[in-house]
Amino acid sequence: MTMNALELRQIEFAWPNQTKPLFVIPELSLQQGQTLFIGGPSGSGKSSLLSLIAGIQLPRKGSCQVLGTSLKQLSASERDRFRGEHLGLIFQQFNLLPFLTVEENIELPSKLFASRLQKSTQLFGSVKRHIDTLCTELHLQPSLRRRQARLLSVGEQQRVAAARALLGCPALIVADEPTSALDEDNKLDFLNLLLSTASAQNTSVVTVSHDMRIASKFDHVFHMPPMESKHVLA
Repeated sequence: MTMNALELRQIEFAWPNQTKPLFVIPELSLQQGQTLFIGGPSGSGKSSLLSLIAGIQLPRKGSCQVLGTSLKQLSASERDRFRGEHLGLIFQQFNLLPFLTVEENIELPSKLFASRLQKSTQLFGSVKRHIDTLCTELHLQPSLRRRQARLLSVGEQQRVAAARALLGCPALIVADEPTSALDEDNKLDFLNLLLSTASAQNTSVVTVSHDMRIASKFDHVFHMPPMESKHVLA
């Protein structure tokens, strides 16, 4: 039986001291290895939903299971550990360490989490070989790999952020507006690279964006629901 990367049931989310929920989601699931686009206008709760999936926030009501684990049953420190071991995060602002090189930034998950180190070593022989593979697949030239992140173009930084998220073959990539800083041509190129590289690792990808033009690149599309409306996975 195929494990679900994501399974949400009767989710209701609200910020502290907020009476009316920001959103209600009756059901949302995603099989392992598949990709999901979450769309909706600004203020609809896209990033808040992503924070639930990443275990940064918890729902007021309902069940949020990620990779078969109920996040509500974990303490805050356990959720932090779970996130680091099993999820790769791509932030809107990249969050690269500016004075580390490309290779050093990509390598970080293997330095922080033993499971990421073990997976890279098991599947690729070493972390170095996994980095080489990711750089090749994401079109990061050898001449860039010893360059400090602060000296990279926006497109190069985005690809480094993707490589870092993919290192150690996490089961799920969570990406917040990953193409917002890119022009149209680079946007599509980056998405194609990210999704094909994730597919080669059987990694699920969940992306939130206001740009519906990229939705067709994903296996499934979910629109953030207006209150009292039930939108389902397409």
